[in-house]
Amino acid sequence: MTPGPITAASLAHAAWTTAGFLFALFLAAKVLPGPLVQGAQLPDGSRRTYRMNGLSLWVGTHMVVIASTLVLGSSLSVLVREFWSYLIVANVVAFVWSVRLLLEGRAKIPPAERRGILQDFWYGAELNPTWAGVDLKTWAYQPSLIGLSLLNWAFAYHQYETFGELTPQMIAYQAFWWLYMTTHYLFERGVLSMWDVIAEHFGFMLVWGDLVLVPFFYCAPAFWIAANPEPFPMGAIVALAGLHLLGLWIFRGANAQKDRFKRDPNTKIWGRPAETIGGRLLVSGFWGIGRKINYTGEILVYFSFSLCSGFVSIVPYLVPLWLCVLLPHRAWRDEKRCREKYGELWDAYTRRARFRMIPFLY
Repeated sequence: MTPGPITAASLAHAAWTTAGFLFALFLAAKVLPGPLVQGAQLPDGSRRTYRMNGLSLWVGTHMVVIASTLVLGSSLSVLVREFWSYLIVANVVAFVWSVRLLLEGRAKIPPAERRGILQDFWYGAELNPTWAGVDLKTWAYQPSLIGLSLLNWAFAYHQYETFGELTPQMIAYQAFWWLYMTTHYLFERGVLSMWDVIAEHFGFMLVWGDLVLVPFFYCAPAFWIAANPEPFPMGAIVALAGLHLLGLWIFRGANAQKDRFKRDPNTKIWGRPAETIGGRLLVSGFWGIGRKINYTGEILVYFSFSLCSGFVSIVPYLVPLWLCVLLPHRAWRDEKRCREKYGELWDAYTRRARFRMIPFLY
């Protein structure tokens, strides 16, 4: 399936709808309710307080899409027809936003503390920039993930409008992504312990990843799923569902266990008090099985998305294959940092949790 051509009209349409989408999400982040949560300790020892209202945004997005479809007769398939125009506009927005972050960030930093202008542009000049009281780094997850969801839904609209029905693999693909996104928002506070939120500056690298990489590349399997009217056998759908649920259980479960332990060292995991090495390193639950087994769950989840497209092209598999390189390398780097931080305590931990990502193999 090939999107329509890039025209002046399609670019203009993509530009004003993208601007409206970003403005609506920003305004909603300001006014929608959500719990106030204290973030992790930052490098300077301070802690920020965040309003975690992503679940409200997620529910609100469903309400807008359903109402516009049923009442106004709107269709998200326009996102498929004008896919390339939206991709161009997203790249322009990412570049312009990063330039503004660069200029504003460098204006706040004493000249002696500034890095090179290209380095500050790529990595970001400021750690936690805010606009109108909204933390931009955590807010950027909203256009990233909700934008990806809208694109995924658009392919379902396109298939239904083209063939008059949805194939089982399209239904499975949509269900998998919906479950993945909903569990993200149910456990949204977990993003506050992520490395990029705690320590990464906010520049083009993260901005482009949020606005371009995630929404426009992670939906790649949907191109092939939407174009294929031949249904998968039910046995294949059941197997894919099992793979997705297994991966999601490991991924979300491991991250939730670590988050609960950080907030309350006396928490229970799998019905028993959390067990640690030296009172600092968790060895209960998933963390007693593999030191980075959450990465394994994430890879399984992304393969479940790609497998819904069949085996007609390698393109739908580029994201999980990329994760198979990125995440083991990140696990190696994380362990190197942990060994430097914990010393002999880390060695004791690795003797207890012997496997990094795959029990008995790695």
